[in-house]
Amino acid sequence: MHLAYPAVLAALLFCTGLYGVLARRNAILVLMSVELMLNAVNLNLVAFDVWLRDTLHSGQALTLFTIAIAAAEIGIGLAIVLAVYRNRGSSAIDRLRDTAETDAGTGTAAGADGHPATAGNVTAEDTTAGHTKNAEATA
Repeated sequence: MHLAYPAVLAALLFCTGLYGVLARRNAILVLMSVELMLNAVNLNLVAFDVWLRDTLHSGQALTLFTIAIAAAEIGIGLAIVLAVYRNRGSSAIDRLRDTAETDAGTGTAAGADGHPATAGNVTAEDTTAGHTKNAEATA
């Protein structure tokens, strides 16, 4: 068998997985797309191992390691997605970008003393009002 057949199939699988990672909004579908990309890599490893007639079968050994790492990645990824879904009620990736908890009254993240957190010398309330004034440093 020619090397081109599995290489083209692996390229198609990898491109499909890459599209899934870039275009999907659901975290589960993104994890499935990552698995598709890893399977494309596994196909290439085995195909080149057979084509090169390696006596040590290095490509097949690396494929086994990749499968083990992919299984661990999916286990941890699903655990994280389930934890986020339980806390937020959605596994949409767009909604997960803002992970900081905000104070309901001010709309800004609160510091340890209950005052709005500062970024440098300017508070979030100062920038929304249009002026910048120096915040007092609290020790």
